[in-house]
Amino acid sequence: MNKLSRRPARRRFTAMVAIALAPLLVVAGVAWAAATDNMFPTSHTGGACIAGMNGSAPCQTDNKEVYFYMDSAGEYELEAVDKQTVNSAIDGEYRPTDLAFHYDSSPVFSGSGETDIIYQEGSTGLPDSAAGMTWCDAVGGDVRDCDQQYIRIRGNGYITYARVCHETGHAVGLQHGDLASPQLNKHTDTRLGCLLTPSDGHPDLGANNRENINATY
Repeated sequence: MNKLSRRPARRRFTAMVAIALAPLLVVAGVAWAAATDNMFPTSHTGGACIAGMNGSAPCQTDNKEVYFYMDSAGEYELEAVDKQTVNSAIDGEYRPTDLAFHYDSSPVFSGSGETDIIYQEGSTGLPDSAAGMTWCDAVGGDVRDCDQQYIRIRGNGYITYARVCHETGHAVGLQHGDLASPQLNKHTDTRLGCLLTPSDGHPDLGANNRENINATY
Protein backbone atom coordinates (compact mmCIF):
# COMPACT_ATOMS: atom_id res chain seq x y z
CA MET A 1 0.00 0.00 0.00
CA ASN A 2 1.42 3.36 -1.00
CA LYS A 3 1.86 6.00 1.66
CA LEU A 4 2.17 9.73 1.15
CA SER A 5 5.26 11.44 2.48
CA ARG A 6 5.05 13.99 5.25
CA ARG A 7 8.68 14.86 4.56
CA PRO A 8 9.56 17.39 1.86
CA ALA A 9 11.06 15.93 -1.29
CA ARG A 10 14.75 15.37 -0.70
CA ARG A 11 17.17 17.27 -2.84
CA ARG A 12 19.05 15.06 -5.27
CA PHE A 13 22.83 15.29 -5.45
CA THR A 14 24.63 13.54 -8.29
CA ALA A 15 28.16 12.24 -8.51
CA MET A 16 29.17 14.92 -11.02
CA VAL A 17 31.04 17.01 -8.43
CA ALA A 18 32.98 13.99 -7.20
CA ILE A 19 33.91 13.03 -10.74
CA ALA A 20 35.10 16.52 -11.50
CA LEU A 21 37.24 16.64 -8.36
CA ALA A 22 38.82 13.22 -8.78
CA PRO A 23 41.74 14.44 -10.94
CA LEU A 24 42.53 17.09 -8.31
CA LEU A 25 42.76 14.41 -5.67
CA VAL A 26 45.21 12.44 -7.79
CA VAL A 27 47.33 15.52 -8.45
CA ALA A 28 47.51 16.11 -4.73
CA GLY A 29 48.89 12.61 -4.33
CA VAL A 30 45.74 10.92 -3.01
CA ALA A 31 44.47 8.18 -5.29
CA TRP A 32 40.74 8.07 -4.51
CA ALA A 33 40.32 4.56 -5.90
CA ALA A 34 43.83 3.21 -5.68
CA ALA A 35 42.88 -0.43 -6.13
CA THR A 36 39.97 -0.34 -8.55
CA ASP A 37 36.90 1.63 -9.59
CA ASN A 38 33.90 -0.51 -8.70
CA MET A 39 31.32 2.27 -8.39
CA PHE A 40 28.51 2.27 -10.98
CA PRO A 41 28.90 3.08 -13.80
CA THR A 42 32.24 1.55 -14.74
CA SER A 43 33.71 0.71 -18.13
CA HIS A 44 32.23 -2.80 -17.73
CA THR A 45 28.64 -1.75 -16.98
CA GLY A 46 25.94 -0.03 -18.94
CA GLY A 47 25.81 3.69 -18.31
CA ALA A 48 22.17 3.90 -17.21
CA CYS A 49 20.33 2.56 -14.18
CA ILE A 50 17.61 0.02 -15.05
CA ALA A 51 14.73 -0.94 -12.74
CA GLY A 52 13.60 -4.48 -11.97
CA MET A 53 14.95 -7.66 -10.39
CA ASN A 54 16.45 -8.60 -13.75
CA GLY A 55 17.86 -5.14 -14.36
CA SER A 56 21.41 -4.01 -15.01
CA ALA A 57 24.30 -3.63 -12.60
CA PRO A 58 23.48 -2.11 -9.18
CA CYS A 59 22.76 1.63 -9.40
CA GLN A 60 23.90 4.51 -7.22
CA THR A 61 21.47 5.85 -4.63
CA ASP A 62 20.20 9.35 -5.36
CA ASN A 63 22.19 11.34 -2.80
CA LYS A 64 24.31 11.08 0.34
CA GLU A 65 21.28 11.28 2.67
CA VAL A 66 20.13 7.64 2.70
CA TYR A 67 16.74 6.82 4.24
CA PHE A 68 16.13 3.14 4.93
CA TYR A 69 13.35 0.94 6.26
CA MET A 70 13.28 -2.65 7.51
CA ASP A 71 10.05 -4.47 6.64
CA SER A 72 8.11 -4.87 9.88
CA ALA A 73 4.99 -6.79 8.81
CA GLY A 74 3.79 -9.35 6.31
CA GLU A 75 5.66 -11.75 4.06
CA TYR A 76 9.01 -9.96 4.15
CA GLU A 77 9.15 -8.95 7.82
CA LEU A 78 12.58 -9.01 9.47
CA GLU A 79 12.83 -10.60 12.89
CA ALA A 80 14.25 -8.55 15.75
CA VAL A 81 17.64 -10.26 15.63
CA ASP A 82 17.90 -9.61 11.88
CA LYS A 83 17.05 -5.94 12.36
CA GLN A 84 19.89 -5.75 14.88
CA THR A 85 22.23 -7.25 12.28
CA VAL A 86 21.20 -4.70 9.65
CA ASN A 87 21.72 -1.84 12.09
CA SER A 88 25.10 -3.22 13.17
CA ALA A 89 26.35 -3.47 9.59
CA ILE A 90 25.18 0.04 8.75
CA ASP A 91 26.71 1.43 11.96
CA GLY A 92 29.97 -0.43 11.53
CA GLU A 93 30.59 -0.03 7.81
CA TYR A 94 28.52 2.78 6.28
CA ARG A 95 28.09 5.46 8.93
CA PRO A 96 31.89 6.04 8.95
CA THR A 97 31.70 6.99 5.24
CA ASP A 98 30.42 10.28 3.78
CA LEU A 99 26.95 8.72 3.47
CA ALA A 100 24.40 9.68 6.14
CA PHE A 101 21.99 6.83 6.97
CA HIS A 102 18.63 7.63 8.60
CA TYR A 103 15.94 5.15 9.65
CA ASP A 104 12.57 5.96 8.06
CA SER A 105 9.79 4.65 10.31
CA SER A 106 7.12 5.94 7.88
CA PRO A 107 8.40 4.62 4.54
CA VAL A 108 7.29 6.19 1.28
CA PHE A 109 6.81 3.89 -1.72
CA SER A 110 5.77 6.28 -4.48
CA GLY A 111 5.98 9.87 -5.60
CA SER A 112 8.60 12.30 -4.33
CA GLY A 113 10.83 11.56 -1.36
CA GLU A 114 10.70 7.76 -1.66
CA THR A 115 12.50 5.80 1.03
CA ASP A 116 15.88 4.94 -0.50
CA ILE A 117 16.45 1.37 0.70
CA ILE A 118 13.86 -1.22 1.78
CA TYR A 119 15.32 -4.27 3.59
CA GLN A 120 13.29 -7.48 3.32
CA GLU A 121 13.65 -11.05 4.61
CA GLY A 122 12.52 -13.68 2.12
CA SER A 123 13.36 -15.74 -0.93
CA THR A 124 10.63 -14.88 -3.44
CA GLY A 125 12.20 -14.07 -6.79
CA LEU A 126 15.74 -14.95 -5.72
CA PRO A 127 17.76 -17.37 -7.87
CA ASP A 128 18.39 -20.67 -6.10
CA SER A 129 22.09 -19.84 -5.90
CA ALA A 130 21.60 -16.40 -4.32
CA ALA A 131 21.49 -15.68 -0.60
CA GLY A 132 20.29 -12.17 -1.34
CA MET A 133 19.66 -9.60 -4.04
CA THR A 134 19.47 -5.84 -4.49
CA TRP A 135 17.45 -4.20 -7.26
CA CYS A 136 16.16 -0.79 -8.27
CA ASP A 137 12.41 -0.24 -8.11
CA ALA A 138 12.30 3.38 -9.30
CA VAL A 139 14.98 4.95 -11.50
CA GLY A 140 16.08 8.43 -10.45
CA GLY A 141 16.31 11.62 -12.46
CA ASP A 142 20.01 11.09 -13.10
CA VAL A 143 20.57 8.10 -15.39
CA ARG A 144 23.03 6.57 -12.91
CA ASP A 145 20.91 6.68 -9.76
CA CYS A 146 17.86 5.00 -8.25
CA ASP A 147 15.16 6.62 -6.09
CA GLN A 148 14.25 3.39 -4.28
CA GLN A 149 16.09 0.08 -3.99
CA TYR A 150 15.09 -3.21 -2.42
CA ILE A 151 17.41 -5.55 -0.54
CA ARG A 152 15.99 -9.04 -0.04
CA ILE A 153 17.96 -11.68 1.89
CA ARG A 154 16.81 -15.19 2.74
CA GLY A 155 15.74 -15.91 6.31
CA ASN A 156 16.79 -18.69 8.67
CA GLY A 157 20.26 -17.39 9.40
CA TYR A 158 21.12 -15.91 6.00
CA ILE A 159 20.96 -12.32 7.22
CA THR A 160 24.55 -11.89 8.40
CA TYR A 161 26.68 -8.80 8.96
CA ALA A 162 28.74 -9.59 5.85
CA ARG A 163 25.68 -10.11 3.62
CA VAL A 164 24.08 -6.89 4.80
CA CYS A 165 27.37 -5.10 4.09
CA HIS A 166 27.46 -6.70 0.62
CA GLU A 167 23.89 -5.90 -0.42
CA THR A 168 23.98 -2.39 1.06
CA GLY A 169 27.11 -1.82 -1.00
CA HIS A 170 25.13 -2.69 -4.12
CA ALA A 171 22.37 -0.29 -3.03
CA VAL A 172 24.84 2.61 -3.11
CA GLY A 173 26.38 1.53 -6.42
CA LEU A 174 29.30 -0.80 -5.58
CA GLN A 175 29.88 -3.63 -8.08
CA HIS A 176 31.29 -7.14 -8.10
CA GLY A 177 34.90 -7.53 -9.18
CA ASP A 178 34.07 -8.64 -12.72
CA LEU A 179 32.32 -5.31 -13.32
CA ALA A 180 35.09 -3.23 -11.75
CA SER A 181 37.71 -1.33 -13.72
CA PRO A 182 40.22 -2.86 -13.84
CA GLN A 183 38.46 -6.17 -13.34
CA LEU A 184 39.18 -8.19 -10.21
CA ASN A 185 38.43 -11.80 -9.34
CA LYS A 186 35.09 -11.41 -7.59
CA HIS A 187 35.64 -14.57 -5.54
CA THR A 188 39.15 -14.05 -4.21
CA ASP A 189 40.41 -10.45 -4.46
CA THR A 190 40.22 -9.11 -0.90
CA ARG A 191 40.35 -5.49 -2.12
CA LEU A 192 36.62 -5.96 -2.74
CA GLY A 193 35.97 -6.36 0.99
CA CYS A 194 32.40 -7.46 1.68
CA LEU A 195 31.61 -7.11 -2.05
CA LEU A 196 33.39 -10.43 -2.57
CA THR A 197 31.14 -13.27 -3.74
CA PRO A 198 30.27 -14.95 -1.45
CA SER A 199 30.78 -12.35 1.25
CA ASP A 200 31.00 -14.76 4.19
CA GLY A 201 34.31 -14.36 5.94
CA HIS A 202 34.79 -10.83 4.56
CA PRO A 203 32.55 -8.59 6.69
CA ASP A 204 34.47 -5.32 6.27
CA LEU A 205 33.63 -2.71 3.65
CA GLY A 206 37.34 -2.10 3.09
CA ALA A 207 39.40 0.94 2.11
CA ASN A 208 38.77 0.71 -1.64
CA ASN A 209 34.99 0.68 -1.25
CA ARG A 210 35.09 3.53 1.26
CA GLU A 211 37.19 5.62 -1.13
CA ASN A 212 34.75 4.97 -3.99
CA ILE A 213 31.79 5.93 -1.80
CA ASN A 214 33.39 9.09 -0.46
CA ALA A 215 34.53 10.26 -3.89
CA THR A 216 31.03 9.73 -5.30
CA TYR A 217 28.87 11.18 -2.54
